[in-house]
Amino acid sequence: MRRCLQLASKGVLTARPNPMVGAVIVAEGRIIGEGYHIRCGEGHAEVNAFASVSEADRHLLPEATMYVSLEPCSHYGKTPPCCDLIIAQGVRKVVVGCVDPFAKVQGRGIQKLREAGIDVTVGVLEEECRWLNRRFFTFHQHHRPYITLKWAQTADGFIDKDGEALAISTPLTTMLVHQLRAENDAILVGRITAEREHPRLDTRHWGGPNPAKLILSHDHDIDAVLSECRENQWLSLLVEGGLKTHLSFLERGLWDIIRVETCPVTVGAGTPAPSLPSNAVLLRQETIDGNVIQTFCRH
Repeated sequence: MRRCLQLASKGVLTARPNPMVGAVIVAEGRIIGEGYHIRCGEGHAEVNAFASVSEADRHLLPEATMYVSLEPCSHYGKTPPCCDLIIAQGVRKVVVGCVDPFAKVQGRGIQKLREAGIDVTVGVLEEECRWLNRRFFTFHQHHRPYITLKWAQTADGFIDKDGEALAISTPLTTMLVHQLRAENDAILVGRITAEREHPRLDTRHWGGPNPAKLILSHDHDIDAVLSECRENQWLSLLVEGGLKTHLSFLERGLWDIIRVETCPVTVGAGTPAPSLPSNAVLLRQETIDGNVIQTFCRH
């Protein structure tokens, strides 16, 4: 299953709005096939795993076990149901990381496999499998994008100097921010930030797609933003605005991850950084180029 997760993560920039999924086929104590979902509309992980099995190993399929990080689909979408393929290939056992929350699946794939006489085990490395597709799960369970709030602050807790923009990130931490942008479908700033700084909000320092750009204003409030994300199947939203923009999300409890970068510089006065909510729990902390980057999740 860990190999499934490794494979699945390869689709982080290309699989969306579909989930990232990896599949591994094992027989006689060795991997005879593996694959992952590369791109929406193309073959799923299970299809690619079966396609990778050599002709010399195909006779092993009736005794094989398939490991897959997410429940195999049981419906016709852009591709046929993976359950039907698994049944047709005749594997004897399937090990599933976690159940698919998508309305057209939700346990139906597991049920279909079991009804076909296949031994199915569910819940192996379940937390890791759910975490990998946290954006997909949030979108389908809560009908909103997975929201990351990100700001940079000085050591004395300001996000600018006397109201003027301040460079806090280093070239390396800027590159990591651009990586984060590439992994999100949309990015949002407030009207004041947009007018004052004219940010490009792109991924020029990292390979990957540019997120859709949104501006929070009187004409485009949070509800309109969330509606636009649903309509466009944008699974994730990165918020990079100023204090007012972040507070508008924090006050409504609309966040999943908070990323705070703190530099060792003090400025004495400026716009204060947002306060962390009481249910924020430190997930990880690292120091890069002297800046401390903390990531918080919900308790």
